[in-house]
Amino acid sequence: MGEDMAAVAVRLAEGAGLREALPDAADPAVWIALDTEARHSPWSSADGTWLPAWERTEQGRTLTDALRRGEELTDARLALALCHRDGRIRKRALGRAAGRPELLPLVVLRCADWAEPVQETARRLLAELLDTDAAVRLLPLILRIGRRGRGDFVTDLAAGLLRAAAPETLAPLYTDADRTVRRYAYRLAVEEGHLSPIELARAAARDTDMVVQSLCADATLAAVAEGGADDDVLETLLGARGAHVRAAGVTALRRAGRSERAVEFLGDRAGVVRACARYVVRQGGGDPLAWYRERCGTAGDLAPGVVSGLAECGDRADAGLLRALTSHPVAAVRTRAVAGLRALDVTDVERMRELLDDPAPGVVREAALALVPSAQALDDQWLMARLGADRPRAERVAAFRLLSAHDGVVGRRAALALIDDPDDQLRHWARQAVRR
Repeated sequence: MGEDMAAVAVRLAEGAGLREALPDAADPAVWIALDTEARHSPWSSADGTWLPAWERTEQGRTLTDALRRGEELTDARLALALCHRDGRIRKRALGRAAGRPELLPLVVLRCADWAEPVQETARRLLAELLDTDAAVRLLPLILRIGRRGRGDFVTDLAAGLLRAAAPETLAPLYTDADRTVRRYAYRLAVEEGHLSPIELARAAARDTDMVVQSLCADATLAAVAEGGADDDVLETLLGARGAHVRAAGVTALRRAGRSERAVEFLGDRAGVVRACARYVVRQGGGDPLAWYRERCGTAGDLAPGVVSGLAECGDRADAGLLRALTSHPVAAVRTRAVAGLRALDVTDVERMRELLDDPAPGVVREAALALVPSAQALDDQWLMARLGADRPRAERVAAFRLLSAHDGVVGRRAALALIDDPDDQLRHWARQAVRR
């Protein structure tokens, strides 16, 4: 963006309009880049000076004199003055910025200026000019500037305006493309109590950012604890894609007196949801472990999360059930079964060795991880043969991992065999191993 923005600064000096030269003015990065590039001063062998490119233009050379003489300046030229390398020029330009709404982003920037006179002038001006609508429009830039060492003034000013505004004022910020803006807006809405439980639940279920999901889900739980949960709130949380949101829904079931519904989530794909479901089921008098054992011991369809759940709350006595599931027709179930055996610290070396030939990469990966502590008991020549380029990638990765767990000579030989391998990741690992 640097070279482009330097060219933009030249265009502004030569008479281009501000909107014409900055079509993406809603992007805070554009203003920050303009501010930086307008002061960037490369060496010019032509005139032996260090000056920004725009100041070398005819119009650029006359800008400071025009400003001192009080001549009328376009928004474009005044924008360059607000970014000038000389703090005295920036301060003088601020005196001309009132009534120029297009330049308000640069006034925000100057509030964090390193020159104290410029900073103080900008802050007085912004306090006069910034209203609620402008705070909403400029919030992405305000939040960025707020992360700077002198940026707290602008964020405090905006926060005061937004807290005092009507609740619907924040609505455009809830769908902003910038997740930092959405986080800020929802946090403010939660603190001020602007959103109902169903609105919070929908936000938690809809937003793709995990911080927003957690913030709104937790706020929904707090609201439910105070006033109870209706069906719409519960179903919205329970049907969300985000694991933390579903977990909040499961937790709300207990408060709503519907603990039996949590059984449906004992086999959820996410561990945090399964953990919440187990807690709620136990509080309702149920036995999650018995449920897991029954499901894992029954032929037929089996959700992978059920297998993980058995490993999470079972013990070594459940190894037989998990071992049997390493032959299940569904790859995800086999993968979770192998991972479960490893979690219970139960390793059947011969069975794990057989699973290195499984057609599912996930099963092979988990089997290799389970075998690492026993790697030296495996035939290194047999493993070396599995490094061949004709083998499936998962098989080759597993063999290299196990060979690397052998003694130094065996591991080094494996690394040398792959040092020029066409697979980027394997080649990288091999070269790292050789350097050690």
